[in-house]
Amino acid sequence: MVKLILTIILFLISLLTVLPAPAFYLWLLAIAVDEFPWIFAAIILVIIFINFRSSSYQLPTMILAIISLGLYLSPVFRSYLVGRELEKNLAVAFGKEIKKGAFEFRPFSYTQMFKPKEKTPCQSVSYYKNGKTDLKLDFYPSQIKGKKPCVIIVHGGSWKSGDSQQLPELNSYLAKNGYHVAAINYRLAPEFQSPAPVKDISNAFRFLKEKSTEWNIDTTNFILLGRSAGAQIALLAGYSLKEPGLKGIVDLYGPADMVWGYSIPSNPLIMDSRKVMEDYLGGGYSGHPEKFEKSSPLLFVTKQSPPTLLIHGKNDVLVAYEHSKRLNAKLEENGVKHYLITLPWATHAFDYNLYGPGGQISTYAIMYFLKSVTEQP
Repeated sequence: MVKLILTIILFLISLLTVLPAPAFYLWLLAIAVDEFPWIFAAIILVIIFINFRSSSYQLPTMILAIISLGLYLSPVFRSYLVGRELEKNLAVAFGKEIKKGAFEFRPFSYTQMFKPKEKTPCQSVSYYKNGKTDLKLDFYPSQIKGKKPCVIIVHGGSWKSGDSQQLPELNSYLAKNGYHVAAINYRLAPEFQSPAPVKDISNAFRFLKEKSTEWNIDTTNFILLGRSAGAQIALLAGYSLKEPGLKGIVDLYGPADMVWGYSIPSNPLIMDSRKVMEDYLGGGYSGHPEKFEKSSPLLFVTKQSPPTLLIHGKNDVLVAYEHSKRLNAKLEENGVKHYLITLPWATHAFDYNLYGPGGQISTYAIMYFLKSVTEQP
């Protein structure tokens, strides 16, 4: 009986690979299910093995276990399918074919899922001081010598939390492969509201240019990369600041249409999205429509906007996939080089594990994009 109950629980958990999480802690579990699927698959295989040696509830246990196993492995299969066409699609979208072997990461590899995490050194420095405000960034120098492009990373956290230490594995990987990385902190809501974080990015650009000789930064090759709320900030800065050295933007599951987003709130068991936006923008849409419009990256897209890579999971329960669809359409309308990678199984923060199914796809795409737009040899 215990074996059957455990199998039922595991079956219910496996549904998170195909259905949106209905509550906050189930969303956290969904990240683990989607990006560490082999752990859950291994548990199911143990149950199947034990079940062969047991006579009690053998048939129902076996049926549920086999279905669960298929669901747990589905992100792996679907990641393979997305990765199979990814290189070709990116080459068409950004007009540059990267030679095979230019970087070690592949769109998807089963063996790659078990690689150990890498870590490169970084230094934390203040990039902007004004009164009590002291903003720091973590600088990861390129591990390949010479003047190199710089990727500015903008963390997520609903505009009110998070910091530059968020998901550092990608920073280390980029530094190892010839990119400087500046993971920045910015002023947080509700004390500071939009457009304060965009001004912080402007100050980060200024600081990195001042440091360019000392740190060997190629100031003609900057990239902005943001996650979630950080992606909204990165997109808005990228489309509105007109930074001459900015060559591209990477948008990982970011809110691009603040007006639409406020009109369709997320599941309150996950997050009070309207309250989050009100804290960031100083109130609701009815009283401050201009603030919502001025904070919607989609409305700042022009024919001169920098190339943009969008990556979003269809099962995202914090920032609706529709945001990326809308931005994708606006970029298409204006003839901006762009590509939207859709991950059918993935939820918010799917890139938590650099070597998980979603993490592999996003890391490969980011590397391909960087090499395409920064004219790296």
